[in-house]
Amino acid sequence: MLLSRTSEYALQALIYLAAQPKRKSVLNRDVARYLGVPAPYLAKILKAFVKHGMLVSHKGRGGGYAIHPGALAVPIRTVVELTDGRDVFEGCLLGLKVCSEATACPVHHTWSPLKKGLLALLERHTIGSMAEAVRAGRYRVAANRPRPRQRARSPSRAVRE
Repeated sequence: MLLSRTSEYALQALIYLAAQPKRKSVLNRDVARYLGVPAPYLAKILKAFVKHGMLVSHKGRGGGYAIHPGALAVPIRTVVELTDGRDVFEGCLLGLKVCSEATACPVHHTWSPLKKGLLALLERHTIGSMAEAVRAGRYRVAANRPRPRQRARSPSRAVRE
């Protein structure tokens, strides 16, 4: 879509962690497996959000990442700006260096009101509101995630158990 892969992974992970019961800690590899994303790449993203104060990292047994309670009020737009930079929404849709009302690209006048609407939407929805929707079953965080396969038991193993 319009968001970078980093922003998509960050949003999915933050919403997934915020949707956990009692804000429990989840290991990076478990978040990555659930979302179907590369664990090393996700680890870098999660560490950055620990530095931003949106996640808490717990080491040792029972460790992992948990959402910081203050992060629930953070708008989606802020997450995207933290991952892609504050100017992510400022550029031309076609990537032109000069694009303004005076020197508009072919889609400028159509894109400008749509962009304002998109920014309002990203500002209106928060990590907490998205997590609540996931908990209520209205949405899934990992919609494209393949369902885990059930392991077939071999006849000899089933007998031993």
